[in-house]
Amino acid sequence: MSRAPFASRSLALATAVAAGLLAAPPASGAFGQTTSDAPARRADAVVDLATAEGLRLVKGEWRYADARVVEAENRAPGADLKPSGAVVRALDVAPRAGAADFDDSGWEVVAPGALDRRRGSGKLSFAWYRLSLTVPERVGRLETAGSTAVFEVVVDDYAEVWVNGQLPVALGQAGGPLIKGFNAPNRVVIGRGLTPGQKVEVAVFAANGPLSAPPGNFIWVRSATLDFYKSGDPEAKGVAAEVVRLDPAIDAVVPPGARIEKLAGGFAFTEGPVWSPAGFLLFSDPNENTIYRWSPDGQVSVYRTKSGYSGPDIGEYGQPGSNGLTFDPDGRLTICEHGNRRVVRIEKTGAVTVLADRFEGRRLNSPNDLVYRSDGALFFTDPPFGLPRFGEDPRKELPFSGVYALVSGTLRLLTAELAGPNGIALSPDERRLYVGNWDPRRKVVMRYDLAADGTVSNGVVFADLTAAPGDDAIDGVKVDRAGNVYVSGPGGLWVYSPAGKALGRVVGPEHPHNMAWGEDGRALFLAAQTGIYRLSLAAAGARP
Repeated sequence: MSRAPFASRSLALATAVAAGLLAAPPASGAFGQTTSDAPARRADAVVDLATAEGLRLVKGEWRYADARVVEAENRAPGADLKPSGAVVRALDVAPRAGAADFDDSGWEVVAPGALDRRRGSGKLSFAWYRLSLTVPERVGRLETAGSTAVFEVVVDDYAEVWVNGQLPVALGQAGGPLIKGFNAPNRVVIGRGLTPGQKVEVAVFAANGPLSAPPGNFIWVRSATLDFYKSGDPEAKGVAAEVVRLDPAIDAVVPPGARIEKLAGGFAFTEGPVWSPAGFLLFSDPNENTIYRWSPDGQVSVYRTKSGYSGPDIGEYGQPGSNGLTFDPDGRLTICEHGNRRVVRIEKTGAVTVLADRFEGRRLNSPNDLVYRSDGALFFTDPPFGLPRFGEDPRKELPFSGVYALVSGTLRLLTAELAGPNGIALSPDERRLYVGNWDPRRKVVMRYDLAADGTVSNGVVFADLTAAPGDDAIDGVKVDRAGNVYVSGPGGLWVYSPAGKALGRVVGPEHPHNMAWGEDGRALFLAAQTGIYRLSLAAAGARP
């Protein structure tokens, strides 16, 4: 939803700003999980990989070789924006030493304590460092079994880190295995749930920089460590969820003792969360015109700036940015852009495809929330809440607020009966469509029968919260695999049975405006005003 008070502030994040969609899937297995960020807390034990003692502990050995730029063959961009055009001459790096089984036996062995030796020729130069190591049984007093290990390296000037031959990349990533910044630390999770004796191969590609103004200095390693973190959390997380139990069946959904954890805070207004197939959460701050990324290790970074609008009159808007987010069946991020008044899809090439911006020649109001059917049909709501003056805004071209279906490229108006259509969700069998109404005079969730061609019929009031105490109307709507319906409504998060019986209400530290299933499917992420929260449930939800 979008009619909460409009806070105005900038969230200070030491992150790189990038835009786009996941470019590669996460790594699997105990090692090489480099798409996740490192834990955001102090390590429980540290191995200094620049010392003889540290290398002995992990049975490690550093090796070094210069890298060079070589000519290569590639293809020019084709009509699909991929390298599918004519053959062209390009540049590459040799050797390609990131592979886990790369033969570095002929490379120079770097003596303990000699990582700070200046290497390369200066100016525009590149190099490789490789390290083989074994997880020890113990580091100090810490037994490593079950722990998480993070490789941290600071290279003068830039570095990229390969772990067991993997360099997975996600656009919007801030550091990790990729160049993070000038002399900045790269922190890469190399293993979770470790077993002593496991082996890992690390390759560090180093570059002199800035690349556009090559300096006269040389490449060297300022520091290199292996940080260990205990498994689990010795302290209970979060606070006990306040649950108003209206029916005993609520215990099968929200178990007694369920807790709400605050994962991140300090935002202007959080909305539109969605769990990425790559294993992180994306969410909008429409007030700040930004999409953020939260990783399970507690890191928050900017994923996409100017997420909904970049027009010259942006100062007039309370919520110019993106709102609802979801992924299509092919894993492409789809965004409701308030200020641009459209629904767009980010292709895997980074190109933006406009899916819907007009109905019968007139501009949409401000698309709010959306959901895909498994066959690719898209359903979305279009209230006026993203416009500066809402329904009274002179920019408004449509005389109604609609619920739409985009099926096989054709945009169809499903209903215009709601003043503020907002949250939207599908039943598990995709035969019913739920739509919440943000209207203080009619706080209802509608349920429609949904046909294969995307049309709806037999609209009935599924839930009516008009008389419930609280200022909020109906915002986000989600459904679990059993068909229970979760509604952001007055007084908190309401849970209904598939038959429309109110089972209970969850009250958290802040009012949740929208939700998303994530992680193992039993974690419900709450976008709640200034923060992001996680509620662990007994029920499992459908993703996205």
